Amino acid sequence: MTAQASLDGKLVVLIGGSGFFGTHIAQALLARGARLRVASRHPERAFRLRPLAGLGQIQFVPCDVTKPATVAAAMQGADAAVYLVGAFKGNLQALQADGAGTAAKAAAAAGAKAFAYVSAIGADADSEIAYARSKGDGERQVLSAFPTATVLRPSTLFGEDDKFINLFAGLIASFPAIPVFGARAKLQPLWVDDAAEAVAGALADPAQHGGKTYEIAGPEPITMGALNRMIAAGQQRSPLFIELPDAASALFAALPLTPMNSDQWQLLKGGSTPSGKYPGLTALGIAPKPLELFLDKWMVRFRKHGRFGPAASAAR
Repeated sequence: MTAQASLDGKLVVLIGGSGFFGTHIAQALLARGARLRVASRHPERAFRLRPLAGLGQIQFVPCDVTKPATVAAAMQGADAAVYLVGAFKGNLQALQADGAGTAAKAAAAAGAKAFAYVSAIGADADSEIAYARSKGDGERQVLSAFPTATVLRPSTLFGEDDKFINLFAGLIASFPAIPVFGARAKLQPLWVDDAAEAVAGALADPAQHGGKTYEIAGPEPITMGALNRMIAAGQQRSPLFIELPDAASALFAALPLTPMNSDQWQLLKGGSTPSGKYPGLTALGIAPKPLELFLDKWMVRFRKHGRFGPAASAAR
């Protein structure tokens, strides 16, 4: 039996599977013939997956990771599970660490053979940054409850429907001058479908990937400044980019009601590139695709004349 076929008919539970990454993982698993149970506080947000599934191939159930009984109910009969719950605000310890431990215990009790925890590059249980600290503790709790779990630490994910590239794209399309926070910070953006294949591959072959940690990232690092310029070029625009000093960025992040909090600023400043201490996508049999492969096509709708104007619209 191949790794591709080994998920055929297996029940995979996606805890927090209604978000951006979860819906892409769902598509990768459905393509491998898995049966899915999407468990989330708002499972209706994943209803758009229904047309992609066969009859009886997908189920949606309510689940609150702060309530162990709902997690245990969602995990009944599971052959494998993925923990995807993540946030930048709220009780991160409850959502990213304790909830992950609860899910891993429930998966083990249900007899699941594979478990994947989606962590993040830079996860560290001793970090002063709450996000990184809770992700690191989540890894610890998961491996304590489910020693053969696979930990996946992705860099920043991008996709046509993401809230990352599209955030910058919207700003660049709307304003003649754009402030750039952490302009020299390096990211290694990873296409969400490559990341989804990494999760599916880990679940399909727990004998090979269980108990291991992978840092998964795109093929090359890009600074935030270069990323903004790439997006602008894809839109055929030439805005003025104002690279802010770190002190100004930190002050902005500390203000209330801003789109970036202090944790997010510290994470951005530190960058998101692999440490080299762990295997990457090649160990999972995946050759990551670069952002440049998609950007021009995705940026067409942000161009001055949109999809229906001249092929080479005038730069602003």
